[in-house]
Amino acid sequence: MTRHFLDLSDCSSEDLITILSQAATPTSKHLEMKSVAMVFEKPSVRTRNSTEMAVVDLDGHAVMITSAEVGIGTRESAADVARTLGSYHRIIAARVDRHATLERMRSVLDAGKWNVSVVNLLSDYSHPCQAIADVLTMMDEYGGDQIAALTGKTLCYVGDGNNVTLSLAQACIQLGINVRVASPQGYQLSRDQQDTIIQLGHHSGASFTQYDDPIAAVEGANVLYTDVWTSMGQEAEQEQRRRDLAGYSITTSLLDNAESDAIVLHCLPAHRGEEIDDEVLEGPHSRIWKQVAHRRTAMRGVFRWILDEEQE
Repeated sequence: MTRHFLDLSDCSSEDLITILSQAATPTSKHLEMKSVAMVFEKPSVRTRNSTEMAVVDLDGHAVMITSAEVGIGTRESAADVARTLGSYHRIIAARVDRHATLERMRSVLDAGKWNVSVVNLLSDYSHPCQAIADVLTMMDEYGGDQIAALTGKTLCYVGDGNNVTLSLAQACIQLGINVRVASPQGYQLSRDQQDTIIQLGHHSGASFTQYDDPIAAVEGANVLYTDVWTSMGQEAEQEQRRRDLAGYSITTSLLDNAESDAIVLHCLPAHRGEEIDDEVLEGPHSRIWKQVAHRRTAMRGVFRWILDEEQE
């Protein structure tokens, strides 16, 4: 059965541990004589570079395809784009506006029994590859290559509850990391999303808690995490978001409420002075640039996990 990587709720904790373990090996030939179509409806310097270099690490060939070239939903349907790219490539890795685009691609490829995998490089719903990089960064800090060392740690996300928040929580709670999210009303994860996260934590014993108060949320936390308040496509809401999310920034005073050795993560790009202070981003608690480097590491793990069965 062809493996896809659209959302971490579709992966078991065993799958997640395998992906994290597979990420560690610098190079292999998993993609030898194979190619990856990188479809970008949204731009990203980190996602493009990390994905393309991970393909190189695995001895494959990456092809960059912009929205103007495929025009999903306007020039061609998602199904036709998937089958066209599937005629040339083993993996379609796509950064899309709508999660439904990825689901349509997966559906048509599976229905036609194409051995072509779809990987979510970002959608409006989730960002699973970023979450893998985040966990790898935490492992560096607290456990080296020992995933179990993360069990019982506490991560606190501060700010807009978005696609990054969801994937991060999904990954952490499956690994036994307690998750807290501090967001104002109107910016919290939906009740259905929260229930999904809580369900994922049943086997690990980890907890998920939603907070209104960021100070209470970060008390004793080992990891503080944030993201931009205004993502691509939300520019018209920027001023309203600044007003609503004021007070939900990672500042030095907020950091003082966390554990003394807490680390700070941000998936970037950062708006200094909004969701994070420059002093924190550039300070001794920041592990943001290591986190950036792990985007490449994470993609190696995802691709290896997808292709594992073909290597046996």
